Amino acid sequence: MRPIRRLLIANRGEIALRIIRTARSLGIHTIALYSDADARALHVEAADEAWPLGPAPARDSYLNAGKVLAIARAARADAIHPGYGFLSENSAFAEQVEAAGLCFVGPPATAIRAMGDKAGAKALMAAAGVPLLPGYHGEEQTETRLLAEARHIGMPLLIKAAAGGGGKGMRRVDDDAELLEALAAVKREARSTFGDDAVLLERYLERARHVEVQLFCDHHGQGVYLGDRDCSLQRRHQKVIEEAPAPGLSDALRRAMGEASVKAALAIGYVGAGTMEYLVCGESFFFMEMNTRLQVEHPVTECITGQDLVAWQLQIAQGAPLPLSQADVTLRGHAVEARLYAEDVAAGFLPASGDIDTLVWPQGVRIDSGVREGDTITPYYDPMLAKLIAHGPDRAHAFTALAAALDALTLAPLIHNAPLLARLCREPDVLAVRHHTQWPLPSTAPPLPELAWLAAALWLGRAPSSPDPWQRFAGFRVGREDRLALPLTLGGEARHLSLNLRRRGAATEVQWHGHWLPYRLTADAVHLMAEGRWQRLPVVRDRLHLEGQSVAFGLTSPQHDSPSEAPAHGAIAPMHALVVQLLVSPGQQVHRGQPLVVLEAMKMEHTLRAGEEAVVAAVHCRAGEPVSQGARLVSFTQEQP
Repeated sequence: MRPIRRLLIANRGEIALRIIRTARSLGIHTIALYSDADARALHVEAADEAWPLGPAPARDSYLNAGKVLAIARAARADAIHPGYGFLSENSAFAEQVEAAGLCFVGPPATAIRAMGDKAGAKALMAAAGVPLLPGYHGEEQTETRLLAEARHIGMPLLIKAAAGGGGKGMRRVDDDAELLEALAAVKREARSTFGDDAVLLERYLERARHVEVQLFCDHHGQGVYLGDRDCSLQRRHQKVIEEAPAPGLSDALRRAMGEASVKAALAIGYVGAGTMEYLVCGESFFFMEMNTRLQVEHPVTECITGQDLVAWQLQIAQGAPLPLSQADVTLRGHAVEARLYAEDVAAGFLPASGDIDTLVWPQGVRIDSGVREGDTITPYYDPMLAKLIAHGPDRAHAFTALAAALDALTLAPLIHNAPLLARLCREPDVLAVRHHTQWPLPSTAPPLPELAWLAAALWLGRAPSSPDPWQRFAGFRVGREDRLALPLTLGGEARHLSLNLRRRGAATEVQWHGHWLPYRLTADAVHLMAEGRWQRLPVVRDRLHLEGQSVAFGLTSPQHDSPSEAPAHGAIAPMHALVVQLLVSPGQQVHRGQPLVVLEAMKMEHTLRAGEEAVVAAVHCRAGEPVSQGARLVSFTQEQP
């Protein structure tokens, strides 16, 4: 072991910034990497030096081990920290780092390889006496064998990429009719993301909770666990909200999971940060997988332990013993983390991309982020924008603080999931710990608050002169009330609003539901004093942004209703994506719900299905070609089949 003086961070975004902050506090020189898409990213500015990796696609930049190692040598790095994702669990990369005489801030390649093969990891856990779910983890991967094993295990079934992680390469199957399609999809996704299409099969455990244990081991044969976390709130097998400690567990169960985790890690010669993930039902727990890296949700453990886990990683990598013994680990309070994603919840959690014109972070919570106002979110990487973490004396205080912070967030015009996150923080089932991994996250957009209509009317009422008579409204005079009457549309709904306005000194007020509310208009927002606080509702490009929703609004003539938009009659790309597979051809009759096109965006597959009984008139795309959001991919004939 030798001191780390120059650290190369083989990652991007918030985790790169997180590592830079701790490394700098330890006096370590930091070296960042960036793709063409990240040339102006925050982590590039924050590092002591930054080196270009090349084209935006991850395979040509952050996943290019040869480029990363070449830069490490040129930059005279002592060590490489891989963060999470990308090369963090690539055993071949860890071996190459060590062969180059550099320190890999993570476990040995042998441990990564042992636990990275999900099937092999389960065999190791079985040998260690850790309970496993019924399943198939064998090497024979023929379709015949997999189908036979799947039917033997029974439904519901989970198909998982053997080399997978991060919730990618997974499908739930509920009956035989879905089996072949799901198996093919997982293999494609696994091959594309991990370079290996081997899968394993597991019985899908209903109403289980996802509980994980944070552990650390050093080079001296010692290990500790730093409590546990609950990560049961998920969409597409990816975590949305995490908390620590996991609520509602007995002390005996916590101790059993913690001790089993450390024992298993030491058995494979593990060093550094790791996480054992389990499914928990009552007092029983079943091994799922081990993540041989720092977790996205590590901040909640930092909050309740008061420890800097990145500092632990760097110290252990330099040969230092564990900073604490198991007896010295103490937990204080409760912490909860929400993952803020650029995604359209109402459209089935589809990833979103676009500009961040306005961004105001809330106060009172920890925010780990790699984005800022003025950034553009591209479709090349994971759509997570930030993590908001609240810490309180107990679970109720932590959830209340996080919900308030999410309410106060201003982020526009990019679509994001903050309204869903705030809703989950107040959800009775979540607060009562009745949720589980299959608990359905609400995906329908919440109804627009009535305040949105008021904000839209005030904004339109101050519109500049226009040849359209419906866009000319006279100002009002001091000392008297005036009326603003106008027809408007908001989110596809039309209303006629009539508002009373007045001035009181330098202030302007509007009457709304019997109350006079102070308001002011700025160049890009409506500001309202409502519900006991000032609220800012941004307006960007004729769209009102509130509670994570971007809603079009405008004026309409009272004599004419706006025509409704015709149905799609085919398939429209809901986001920028790559066409993976075409499943129909011209002249083919299709049924409602039938798959038409498989797209890939941000490492996830999305299947577009027919919304009606129809005949395919034309196909406007090809497999392997990129398509833009809003592009027509398949057209139907207007005649009914």
